[in-house]
Amino acid sequence: MSHTISAQDLRAKVARIIEKAGSSAAEAAQVADNLVMANLSGHDSHGVGMVPRYVDAVLEGGLSPNTGVKVLLDSGALLSLDGQRGYGQITGVQAMALGMERARQHGSCIVALGNSHHLGRIGHFAEMAVAQGLVSMHFVNVLSRPVVAPFGGGDGRFGTNPCCIGVPLAGREPFVLDFATSRVAQGKMRVAYNKGERVPEGTLIDEHGQPTTDPGVVVVPQSNGLFGALMTFGEHKGYGMAVACELLGGALTGGGTWHREADARRAVLNGMLTVLIDPAKLGTQARFEQEALAFTDWLRQSPSHSGGVLIAGEPERTARAARARDGIVVDDATWAELEDSAAKVGL
Repeated sequence: MSHTISAQDLRAKVARIIEKAGSSAAEAAQVADNLVMANLSGHDSHGVGMVPRYVDAVLEGGLSPNTGVKVLLDSGALLSLDGQRGYGQITGVQAMALGMERARQHGSCIVALGNSHHLGRIGHFAEMAVAQGLVSMHFVNVLSRPVVAPFGGGDGRFGTNPCCIGVPLAGREPFVLDFATSRVAQGKMRVAYNKGERVPEGTLIDEHGQPTTDPGVVVVPQSNGLFGALMTFGEHKGYGMAVACELLGGALTGGGTWHREADARRAVLNGMLTVLIDPAKLGTQARFEQEALAFTDWLRQSPSHSGGVLIAGEPERTARAARARDGIVVDDATWAELEDSAAKVGL
């Protein structure tokens, strides 16, 4: 069973819940816009299915509505910010706005954002940068129940630790690479579990460290009270990237890394190290634009038997057009969780 709903109606529904949970109308609308955009982009894992967790986090005190970033250090092209456990859809945008202003002024900016609640789809921030002609790189860690196993390990020790890179392409849609360092995002396991689906082999290990295709092992506690874990993509290579995201997004930003036993708290905290570069200030913009287009054209000339060569960002734009036209499908379990969250805040 599922529900098909327009983006407009889904935004309104989510905004009502977020506002009732304590946010201002403006904050609730911005959070809802971000979540629904994730659904429109084909990333249901980072969409409205996160609302139940957000509501629980607010009620537990781990997520602080109506809270923005606090500037800890400002040395021009270097910013250190504290998200103060505010909605990441708010703090992330504020951090990007500050960083982009400095990048245009100085040619580059490094932004260290720690202690933010769940930032959501990191590609959103890269899209903000490329819209202003800026290159951006993002390294993110996750402070929540550890759901990803280290290469060679048998239980969860860190989060899905995403990495994202955005590159503007002159006169064309941008390159936006946004990926979890786990083989798939944790949220996709929640979606699969809610739909009663199995997942591909090589994605998960169970609570005993053995391979499984049951997404439930990382969604609900198993018979012994333990969870399974996701695997990293690319074996030791993805594992190395995940560790880099923890060290850069967590340790370097000051937000902290994960090194303790899991608990049942619902808050999801992120740290994000962002590097912004203005090609115009770098002095290579003309050559950059020429070479970037030449290379992407070269890629597309490769013979293909599967519908053509794509560039990162294209699947999301295709999904947005289709879902804006046809509506967003929300599975029955997620819909029930949304209704339950609404009831928790008195709707």
